[in-house]
Amino acid sequence: MRFGYSDTCLAHDPGPRHPESSDRLRAIREGLKRKHGVEYVAADPADFERVGAIHDRGYLEDVRTFCAEGGGSWDPDTTAVEMTWDAALQSAGLACWAAREAVDGADGRETPFSLGRPPGHHAVYDDAMGFCFINNVAVAAQYALDELGCERVAIFDWDVHHGNGTQDIFYDRADVHFSSIHEGGLYPATGEIEETGEGDGEGTTLNVPMPSGSDDTDYMQALDDLIVPGIERFGPDLLLVSAGFDAHRHDPISRVRLSTEAYALMTDRVRKLDDTPLAFVLEGGYGLEVLAESVAMVHETFDGRQPMAEDGEVSDDVGETIDEIAAVHDLE
Repeated sequence: MRFGYSDTCLAHDPGPRHPESSDRLRAIREGLKRKHGVEYVAADPADFERVGAIHDRGYLEDVRTFCAEGGGSWDPDTTAVEMTWDAALQSAGLACWAAREAVDGADGRETPFSLGRPPGHHAVYDDAMGFCFINNVAVAAQYALDELGCERVAIFDWDVHHGNGTQDIFYDRADVHFSSIHEGGLYPATGEIEETGEGDGEGTTLNVPMPSGSDDTDYMQALDDLIVPGIERFGPDLLLVSAGFDAHRHDPISRVRLSTEAYALMTDRVRKLDDTPLAFVLEGGYGLEVLAESVAMVHETFDGRQPMAEDGEVSDDVGETIDEIAAVHDLE
């Protein structure tokens, strides 16, 4: 794979005990050192106009001023320093790079993966939250629509937390399909089955809230029965994966029980989606060792490694959830 990366993203420092630390990127790069075919690519930061296509401009001015004055706690979870604004623009720029590479034909071993931070999927139109200031994947999706010739973009969020910001931004839009598989009831307590979009966007939001303890088998059944058919029916010109790795069984802040192999299995499913251009954008993942292993697993899947599914049965709770969602979205 080709990984978008910049040292600027290391300069965002929310504090020594904060889980979203620059050590996340360092761990990923260390884990990829031993892998074949890894390439790092620099990208320009997004400018104010590009992020202003997604976010309220008054809000963006407030964030820029907040950082210029030294930062601090925006909310109890979301902290900035002087360099956070630059890091956030760089992270959004890396996501746009990944979208452009995919649309331009980069696939297979050259599939793009944006390693930016701070992450973005909790940032709503006019506010920061959940460690996020600029919604990177949303900026990339809008960039693809505005400047890359795409008419329809799909975003699949597999972070264990619901991508409420991404949903919020595109909830009434017919040109962006947002699907999320996440732990139900976890922060930020959004992403219910009934949240399906509104107005022109009715039916373009597909949420799969999974019970605590869900495992690889449960997730793959949900992908096969819900996520993949939903994206295929939408027919996007580009698929962006909001790739968080905190659903791993050894991540410290969730109760979903995915193995590292699950990320290979999910990657394998999305890369076979009708030859749709595909790019990955980093979101969460806070156990450094398993974060590095899981990103490396995505890379190895594109480098020729065949995923290995475990034998298992879907839990009754997950089966009922899948049936309910399939009925709501007419995917039966």
